[in-house]
Amino acid sequence: MVITIEAIYEDGVLKVKRPLPLSEHEQVQLTIESKGNWVDRTAGLIQWTGDPEDLRRIAEDDEFSILEAYRFKDESTDE
Repeated sequence: MVITIEAIYEDGVLKVKRPLPLSEHEQVQLTIESKGNWVDRTAGLIQWTGDPEDLRRIAEDDEFSILEAYRFKDESTDE
């Protein structure tokens, strides 16, 4: 059985956000994947050679959002 769950690491213990369908004392194998933020998860996808903080600012700025691009496209086609 494979289950994907979210948990929070707190005081040295992983605390799951919902009950698990496991028997008491059942042994399991865990693979931990840190959620991180969007910038960290996509790091390295482009060959950025500039300042990492500049890239983070650009990536997180709403002005450069994909949604902003769609809004601009819609406004430019309005008559």
